[in-house]
Amino acid sequence: MVRFVIGPDQTVVPDLEEKLPGKGLWLSADRDMIHTACAKNLFAKRARCRAVVDPDLAGRVEDLLVRRCTALLQMARRAGQLTIGFDEVRRRLADGDGGQLLAASDGGPGGREKITALARETPASAALTGDELGRSMGRERIAHALVAPGRLARRLGRELDRLAGLRSSATAA
Repeated sequence: MVRFVIGPDQTVVPDLEEKLPGKGLWLSADRDMIHTACAKNLFAKRARCRAVVDPDLAGRVEDLLVRRCTALLQMARRAGQLTIGFDEVRRRLADGDGGQLLAASDGGPGGREKITALARETPASAALTGDELGRSMGRERIAHALVAPGRLARRLGRELDRLAGLRSSATAA
């Protein structure tokens, strides 16, 4: 779910941290749902006031979620909770270390299948591309990463789920 609020200038603002003041308007993290809400003027109807909607609101939410995921990955790297690379991730998973597994959505399907098969109980996501994963760590591309178990991994998992919801409907179209 993604929370939106109507800002002081009557614009619809995505509230990803769920802390902005005002009555929250909740939508599923689904590109089609956001497009429908914009097309039917549901933000104005639900808030009972005028609402100015960005024509590419779903794209803006997606960009904000990518930035949040990237920031959380950078935080995990600085905290020493991030493992990258196929061999290192495979070793950590074989040792029973869980957390949050990331496989690049544009990575090779064989490598992604091998690493997710090892992940058994570990949540796995392919919401980010290899370039986005690499950008978060100052590299060109990364195909596999693992965040150590804990609060940071849970927060990242939630953001990745929301991002996957937006991206799955975009690729289905």
